[in-house]
Amino acid sequence: MGRHREFDVEKALDAVLCVFWRKGYEGASYTDLTEAAGVERPALYSAFGNKEALFRRALARYYERYMDFIPEALQRPTAREVAAHILYSSADLHTRYPSHPGCLNINGALAGSDEAEPIRHALIDVRAAGEAQLRERFERAKAEGDLSETAKPDALAAFVMAVGHGMAVQAKAGFTRDMLEAVAEQALSTWPTR
Repeated sequence: MGRHREFDVEKALDAVLCVFWRKGYEGASYTDLTEAAGVERPALYSAFGNKEALFRRALARYYERYMDFIPEALQRPTAREVAAHILYSSADLHTRYPSHPGCLNINGALAGSDEAEPIRHALIDVRAAGEAQLRERFERAKAEGDLSETAKPDALAAFVMAVGHGMAVQAKAGFTRDMLEAVAEQALSTWPTR
């Protein structure tokens, strides 16, 4: 029979999530992760597996706890409101935590070695899935007449994603929430009208 864990797995996962969010996948050392979790390396491995498995769990937790504004946005009545909700919520999230600004998804994969390629692909897949949901929502808006006949749902989805990702990078570089909201407002000023 296995030994009883002597630490709170959920709290440890939240702690390492913040490390990955701040430092990215490769920037987070095992020492960083074990210190944040408050456990020794064998206990961390026992609970989560290797670093890649731990990152994947942290990424899932991130989407569950911090990206809940995406499903909310997709329910907004107009395509512009969808985009606005995503961009303003992104400005909030990217600047809410001074110790780890930006976005875990973006911070996690801006640079990486060959060994981190599976993580880079996992992050690409997550972003692609989000973009696909957004594109589908904009296609529905076009079919319903909320967007003009000439609107390009795929380009609009890519545009919103690109602005959101750029905002994450700028937050990591020190941009304030006010500045990111100004960026969102500028982006929305170009939104196609019917």
